[in-house]
Amino acid sequence: MSDIDTFVAAFDLLPEGGYGGSYDGKRYRITKTVMATGRSQKLEAEELGGNDYISFNLYRLASGESLLKPCEMPAEKVIHFVLNVVAD
Repeated sequence: MSDIDTFVAAFDLLPEGGYGGSYDGKRYRITKTVMATGRSQKLEAEELGGNDYISFNLYRLASGESLLKPCEMPAEKVIHFVLNVVAD
């Protein structure tokens, strides 16, 4: 399994909608939105009581590949968050 496949599998386990979660000993408000009948998905996470912020789009291409587009942050930060966040 490739790194992107591992990321996508962890992302798919996160619930849709808004909820709380824990990451790196901090609390986050997380929102996962599905658009375009699942071909486009967005996740935003805001640290409660802090200033950390995670935001990205994930596109499911017709070829079967997934394309990760972080919003003004390194892909590594997004990947680490998704692989390690614990949703409530």
